[in-house]
Amino acid sequence: MPKEKRFFREGGRRVVKAFAKFHPVTLFAYFAVILLFSMFIRNPVTVCLSLLGGAAFCSTLTNKREKLDDIKFYIPLTVLIAITNPLISHNGKTPLFFLNGNAFTLESIYYGVFIALMIIAVRMWSKSYSRIVTSDKFLYLFGRFAPKTALILSVALRYVPMMKAQAKKIKDAQKTLGLYSKGSYADNVVSTVKVYSALIGWSLENAVETGKNMKARGWGHGKRTSFSSFRFRAADAVVLVLLAVFSAAMLISLRTGRLAFSFYPEPTALPADPVSVFAYVCFALLSFIPFFIESEENIRWNCLRSKT
Repeated sequence: MPKEKRFFREGGRRVVKAFAKFHPVTLFAYFAVILLFSMFIRNPVTVCLSLLGGAAFCSTLTNKREKLDDIKFYIPLTVLIAITNPLISHNGKTPLFFLNGNAFTLESIYYGVFIALMIIAVRMWSKSYSRIVTSDKFLYLFGRFAPKTALILSVALRYVPMMKAQAKKIKDAQKTLGLYSKGSYADNVVSTVKVYSALIGWSLENAVETGKNMKARGWGHGKRTSFSSFRFRAADAVVLVLLAVFSAAMLISLRTGRLAFSFYPEPTALPADPVSVFAYVCFALLSFIPFFIESEENIRWNCLRSKT
């Protein structure tokens, strides 16, 4: 099995991310919990905390260019959803104006902003998941229970970055041949079609080669064995215990209605009783666990460098 890649490029050097060193069970449990809470808790405070935690952790996995591209994408997305939602939903008791007899309400704008922030938070955590939980970790988790399904999903997920990299290579090669030189819309469309045509041919050829390699190595014949170098450490136990405690606090708060919030017909007051505040603190700590781990690793690394 190929050695796991946990390296990220920062300033031309390879950096191993501390959170990627944890056991696959710990990583999968954490991302599953944080994604479920981010998607299904309808509370502005928890969504904002999830967004801040996801943004902080995602910033440790991306370079400056990726951060700038994310900002350019998320700001228009938020504005678009905030404007589009009142055109679809006319609930709320504070109409700003009427369009074709339908009310454009303030509460719908609030809810649109909330949905946009939730989508951004989920997308950031999903992006972090794709960087941390690699294909070999995924196979380790599900290979014994459903080896064929796990392999298919692992290969499919692996093809996404491969196809993006190959598309960039094809586009760069075509630029050297004189394409994209006119700068017109029609020229860009024709050139893009050529890129995707070449990319489809490459992907089909690569899929055939992968199938032949698997057949040559005896896939599907006899009992399958596997090897992994993952070890469950004390740090994994600590993270899982914290995950269980924080999750229990959130579930109890949800069960008792301490995190309930509604946007319609008007926004209700945010729960601020001691139990709700305790749940907010627990969710904040839960959201920032990966960032705290990365920060602690960076501090330790800088201290070691200062001693040399």
